[in-house]
Amino acid sequence: MDKNISRLRRAKKTRARIAGQGKLRLAVYRSGKHIYAQIIDDAQGRVLTQASSLEKDVRGTIKNGGSTDSAALIGKRVAEKAKGLGITEVAFDRSGYRYHGRVKALAEAARESGLSF
Repeated sequence: MDKNISRLRRAKKTRARIAGQGKLRLAVYRSGKHIYAQIIDDAQGRVLTQASSLEKDVRGTIKNGGSTDSAALIGKRVAEKAKGLGITEVAFDRSGYRYHGRVKALAEAARESGLSF
């Protein structure tokens, strides 16, 4: 079994657990060069807000979109956007990735900026 299939299998279990909670979901996706975060309402099936290292404002402030510094910035931005919509509590969906490195930096920055999960 390759790494991506294993990751997707882990992600499926996490998403099933989050669906039982009935909370909004902070989903994280990371590629080799960038990181993305979305707050998703599974009940309505739509993305409420998102942030990524590809945004024009972010690209001007970071040098490398695949670093822990950029992940922390994305976590802060998505938390600020969520607070603007009145969202304070979400469930963290790490998409099968280990809670380490960029994923951990994004989560901790989002917590520090006011999201609770």
